[in-house]
Amino acid sequence: MRDILELVVVLSIICVVAAISLAKVYDITKDPIALQKRLARLQTVNAVLPPHDNEPDQNTVQIPPEPVKGKKNKPILIYKGLQNGRLTGVALEMTAMGYGGEIGVMVGLAPDGTIRGVEITSMSETPGLGAKITTPQFKQQFQGKSLESARFNVKKDGGDFDQIAGATISPRAVVQAVRDGLELYRKHKDTITR
Repeated sequence: MRDILELVVVLSIICVVAAISLAKVYDITKDPIALQKRLARLQTVNAVLPPHDNEPDQNTVQIPPEPVKGKKNKPILIYKGLQNGRLTGVALEMTAMGYGGEIGVMVGLAPDGTIRGVEITSMSETPGLGAKITTPQFKQQFQGKSLESARFNVKKDGGDFDQIAGATISPRAVVQAVRDGLELYRKHKDTITR
């Protein structure tokens, strides 16, 4: 009986020490982790925005989610790029379902709704096939396009954008995410550019 009691005491002490250590490590690392996440987000936003002299995550607009039956949508955060206080462009992240799961797409727009840049923020597509959506050649085909100047489908579906041989689902998802971003911007342009 005494052996069991000693074992319980020792294990309890080990658990308390481990819990305190984990709490301390969390306290020490939470701010640096948050800073690195912010810098990574800013790097992606800056890559798709026109030239600006502000920190876009300090000038944002949140668009409430569109109600879709059976789907839980999140609000969309719009990052505003400013130069001398004047709007030069916006960036917004949209998602669409690819072959390997959800694909995150950051879309940068000029104030007139013309695409300035596209970056893939997250994806789990097949390496060597669907993952080619991250290549510069694929992303650059969106630059300069708008809802008025392009048909937002892949060429296989009668649109203007290249699909990837053997991996059409992934490019379709990116094109849909970009189109959704353009439509959201057009619908809420007055609120976003205010």
